[in-house]
Amino acid sequence: MKRSVALRWVAAGATALTSAAIMLTLPPNAMAAAGNLSIGAGADGSSKASGTSYGNVIDGSASTYWSPNSATGYVSVKWSSATTVSSAVITQASGGGTISSWRLLNADTSAVLKSGSGSPGTVTFTSTSLKKITFEISTASSAPRIAEFETYAGGSTTPTTTPTASPTTTPPSTGTPTGAWPSSAGSVSISGTVSVSGTFDGGMKTYCCIGDGSQDESQDPMFEIANGGTLQNVILGSPAGDGVHCLGTCTIRNVWWNDIGEDAATFLGTSGGTSYVIGGGARAGSDKTFQHNGNGTVSISGFYLSGSGKLYRGCGNCTNSYQRNVKIDNVLLNDIDMVAGINTNWGDIATITRVTLTNSSSATVCGMYKGVPKGSEPSYLGEGWNTTNCKVTQSDITYK
Repeated sequence: MKRSVALRWVAAGATALTSAAIMLTLPPNAMAAAGNLSIGAGADGSSKASGTSYGNVIDGSASTYWSPNSATGYVSVKWSSATTVSSAVITQASGGGTISSWRLLNADTSAVLKSGSGSPGTVTFTSTSLKKITFEISTASSAPRIAEFETYAGGSTTPTTTPTASPTTTPPSTGTPTGAWPSSAGSVSISGTVSVSGTFDGGMKTYCCIGDGSQDESQDPMFEIANGGTLQNVILGSPAGDGVHCLGTCTIRNVWWNDIGEDAATFLGTSGGTSYVIGGGARAGSDKTFQHNGNGTVSISGFYLSGSGKLYRGCGNCTNSYQRNVKIDNVLLNDIDMVAGINTNWGDIATITRVTLTNSSSATVCGMYKGVPKGSEPSYLGEGWNTTNCKVTQSDITYK
């Protein structure tokens, strides 16, 4: 497992960013495409400050927000019929009060789905069918501003140590990847790891650079995401050190790696749940793109990868061994060697759908390995098709 690092960074031309969530900048149509169940739903709440509206949290726009008329209050998303929800993303607008404690409630039954302190960011909970979900601000320094209250069908699962059925979570969908690379909106120079708590929106700027671009696993990550955090709209320059570390569950949305370096992202959480990679892309890698060292599920959708060894690898010789799951859907992969590598002796499950492979006619889709203790090398067992561990069929793969 990769080592912890000191958290420090300097932004060129800026003073400092706080850990408060940055406003989401995806347009409404992109939000709908990302599977946000709040789009088209209704909203109500406890109170609203002058000039704000409950509907502002479900309009897909970060330029509008709801705020209570005091430091506490609640806002709800509601549907006309029962809707299954397993995760929510609370995005704060700048200028409001700081949230100290909060709760997420099933408004049908008043049951607490999740509670916490600080900025909520991405919240996962047991899949629940309900008609109304409430975000309650229990304590805050002053009236917070809530830009978006997103809800999704994808959420947490409970990890097990033996093979199970395919993970029940459904990843939020996104648009079909085309291979087009985004334009940078500017540059930000960093000298060390950026700590992300809540939601960090990079505004499509290029963050650069640390590390040496090698496969050395002792390099620091460029971003380290706290449990429940979201990193979005970021381009990682080259070299990118050890990419992104997720310490618990996290969401990586519309993030692009100009050069993968050691790994694009490493998932370290050991408390179960689902981490999401939604959209974005990476290129110029020699080995793994997404490394799964912890447990739980990694869901990858709408992603573009060009020139790399593997899209995903469940660690086969980490200090601690776990049963891991990966769900891969709607991805475009160019010039790669393997889609996913899993350890069947530990019960890993790969569910793979809607994969397009270009310049990769000999690529392995679901590679099966025998996981081993740290210090040894996993042995390759072969490719799996439509098995207990490799849930993929030939019709799921398109070769171009």
